[in-house]
Amino acid sequence: MVFRVDEEVKNGFERAMNFLVPLKISGAQRKRSQDLVADIIDKCGPVVGTYPSWHPLVSANDERDSPVVYPEARCGYHGLDHTVLFVNGFVSCPYVNEQTIIDSVEKLPSNSVATITAERLKEQLYLPPAKAILVRCEWQQMMPNDGMIPKSLAVPLMLEEELPCWREAERAESWETMRPYFLGSPHGGRSSLFVNQETGQALKNVWKSLIYSGMFGPLKVD
Repeated sequence: MVFRVDEEVKNGFERAMNFLVPLKISGAQRKRSQDLVADIIDKCGPVVGTYPSWHPLVSANDERDSPVVYPEARCGYHGLDHTVLFVNGFVSCPYVNEQTIIDSVEKLPSNSVATITAERLKEQLYLPPAKAILVRCEWQQMMPNDGMIPKSLAVPLMLEEELPCWREAERAESWETMRPYFLGSPHGGRSSLFVNQETGQALKNVWKSLIYSGMFGPLKVD
């Protein structure tokens, strides 16, 4: 299937609105909730399905058995429920103990390239009595106008995440296998809503150089 950025952005916007502003939210509150979701997307980027494994929102993961691409306990988050992901943030709407999310974010290790924050949202999202929490990734450097993560960040972040794996690795995984983990979803052959074609190609070239060096062992053949 062809990867069409505009179509994915539009479909994601509609999914977020339908999920976070269900029909049971009506009247003036509905308009406020819709405006809030639109504002979050404007600030945090389009709706996505998973993150690249090197993204600061999921990279605080000490386990090396498999990449983490969704906010969960393995990368430090607790209490998440009814969650929608965006390029640089996510909203989670638990019915109880929303403070658990905020506490877990505050315990995340510091990151030299981005700051992860959590805040309570004043308007109702999802279904009452759920309480909405916005977790944001605020990059330390200014992002390009297209909102994509540049290769100057994506490549070193991927290397930081993957290079330590050489000690336990027995087989090298191909680019085709690792592409969903490095590009996030939705994605195409070399790009996604996180990275453009140029950055995706740089990630591919670097990864192929690593696996063909033999540092992870023989190339795994499916």
